[in-house]
Amino acid sequence: MLVKLNRISARAAFAWLVLASTSSAWFSLAESSGKAEETKRIQFAPGASSAQVRGAVVRGERALYSIEAREGQHMSLRIVSTEKNAVVQVYVPGAKQEMRDSVLHVSGNTLPGAGEGDDAARWYGTLPASGVYVFVVGSTRGNATYRLNVTIQ
Repeated sequence: MLVKLNRISARAAFAWLVLASTSSAWFSLAESSGKAEETKRIQFAPGASSAQVRGAVVRGERALYSIEAREGQHMSLRIVSTEKNAVVQVYVPGAKQEMRDSVLHVSGNTLPGAGEGDDAARWYGTLPASGVYVFVVGSTRGNATYRLNVTIQ
């Protein structure tokens, strides 16, 4: 599967969500410049097993988040938007991200029911592998202001 992500505008939210400690640095696009920059890690509060991220995507654009988890853990995620149009794709560890012509491309396998074209607003299940999962948030139509809730146990 290949997801083509458009340039990020000044109005679009774009961040990586890292919910477990990891020594690897993740990079995102700077706003429409095509430059890579390190982004802030967001972690679960001590003793917590869930987190919420709020953001917005402009029509045709995407926001990416990541989470590190272990095989066998249970994950649930839910995305809610005022416009009722926010969806999420979840790529399993091993997904590749690369810049081509100032456009970020993500390729790899997705969790069942949370792939391109599934228009997933919820997902629950047991994670099949240890590593970094990538969430791609977008909208089915128009702009979307969303809350993404993630729980891992």
